[in-house]
Amino acid sequence: MRIRRLFVANRGEIAVRILRTAHRLGIESVLGASDPDLDSVAARLADRCVRIGPAPAARSYLNVAAIVEAACTAGADALHPGYGFLSEDPALARACEVAGIVFVGPAVATLEAVGDKLSARSHAQDAGVPVIAGGEAGSLAQAEQIAYRTGWPVLIKAVGGGGGRGLRRVEGPKALQDQLELAISEAFAAFGNPRVYLERFVTAGRHIEVQILGDGHDLMHLGLRDCSVQRRYQKLIEEAPVPQLSTALASRVVAAAVALGRRLRYRGAGTVEFLVDGAREEFYFLEVNARIQVEHAVTEMVTGLDLVAEQLAIAAGVPLQRAQGSIAIQGHAIECRINAEDVGHDYRPSPGRVTRAVFPAGSGIRVDTHIEAGAIVSSFYDSLLAKIVVHARDRAGALERMAAALARCAIEGVAVNTRLHERILTDPEFRRGGVDTGYLGRLLAAASG
Repeated sequence: MRIRRLFVANRGEIAVRILRTAHRLGIESVLGASDPDLDSVAARLADRCVRIGPAPAARSYLNVAAIVEAACTAGADALHPGYGFLSEDPALARACEVAGIVFVGPAVATLEAVGDKLSARSHAQDAGVPVIAGGEAGSLAQAEQIAYRTGWPVLIKAVGGGGGRGLRRVEGPKALQDQLELAISEAFAAFGNPRVYLERFVTAGRHIEVQILGDGHDLMHLGLRDCSVQRRYQKLIEEAPVPQLSTALASRVVAAAVALGRRLRYRGAGTVEFLVDGAREEFYFLEVNARIQVEHAVTEMVTGLDLVAEQLAIAAGVPLQRAQGSIAIQGHAIECRINAEDVGHDYRPSPGRVTRAVFPAGSGIRVDTHIEAGAIVSSFYDSLLAKIVVHARDRAGALERMAAALARCAIEGVAVNTRLHERILTDPEFRRGGVDTGYLGRLLAAASG
C-alpha cells in the first residue's frame, strides 16, 4: 500500500522530525495536538492540526480512544506514535488495526512480548542472549532470596516500563523493604502495573545499544550507540560508533541483538539495549525499545539513512531494500540533549516562556527542536527542548565541533543544561571515551566535594 495521509500522535521535536520526513516523501500530514500545542512549531508545520484533548497527557497524548477517533475523522491511513506516550502500547496498535489504520511500528504481539520486561528477558534467553542474574519479586521474602542469591547491590526494576521510573538501587538488606515499596508504588503510578523484578547491579557497566530494522521476515542492524552518560538513568549524551569497545565484543553484542530481533520476527525500527562490562568482555540484555529512539539521529548521521522514512516504508509493506553489507558506518556522531532543567537544583524541571532561542548551524551540525522565541515550556510534558547533533571524520573532530556548537547555543527564559554539556565535553575522562553509567555522578560529586 501507499501511505497518503499520516496522523502524527505525538508532540515536540519528534513530531517535527516525523512531519519533515512526511513532507519530503509527499505524504500529507495531520498532527494530533493537545490544547497548549495547537499553536506549536509542529502544528504549523503539519498540513492539518486537530485537537485530541486538554493539556494533561492522560486526557490527550495517552488517550487511545481520542487519538484513534481523531485519526479516523481526519481520514488518515497510517499513524506514527513517535516515542514516549503510547508509542509502545499494544492497545494503540490494536485499536489502529481495528480501525483499519496502519500503525507505524511493530506488530501487537511484538509490543506485548517486549513491553513486559520479564517477557522480553525470557525471549532474550531463548535467543541465547545473556541476561543479568535476577527474577521477579512479588514479596519482600522473594526479593530477599533473589538478592542473597545474586549478591549486593541490586537494582529493582518495573516490569511494565523503563526510562528510570520505578527503578531503585539497593546497597544492602536494611534498605530493601523501603526501596521495594517505593519501586512498586512508582511502577504502578507510572505504568499502571505494580510488578517489579530484581537484578544484580553491574558495577562500571556501559549502556550500549544496537539499532535494528526489520520487515517481519528479514532483519538488519545499523551499528551501535553508546548512551552511558546518564543522570538518574536518563540518557544525556549519545554517540556512534561506540568508543573504546573491542571489535570482538562489539561483534558479539551486534550478533545478540540480531538474534533476538529475528526471534521476535521484528517489524519496524527498534533498539536492543545492553549493559556491557568492557573490563570482563561481558554483556547482558537490558530491554528492547520497540519504537524510534530519541538518539536515532546519531545513527542517521553515521549511516546517511532516514530512519523515519525506513519506518514508513516498512509500515507500508515494503521489504527491506538494503543488504547488511551495504551499510557503512562513516565518521563519528555525538548528540547532546538540551533539557529545560535546573542542574544546580537537582535537575528540577524549568517550565516557562522561552524569551530567546538561538541554535547553531553549519557543516556537520544538526538541530532537532520544537522551540522558538515565545514558546511555552509546559510543566505537563517532558523537558527535552532540543537535540544538538554533530558529525565529523573522527571522535576528536566531533568533540571539537560539538563544543563549538554548544558555544553558539543560547536559550533564555528557562533554565537549561547547556553548561553541563560543555563541562562534560572538556572532562579528560569523557574525552578518552569508554565512560560507564556512573560517570556523571562521579563528575558532579568531585566538583561539589
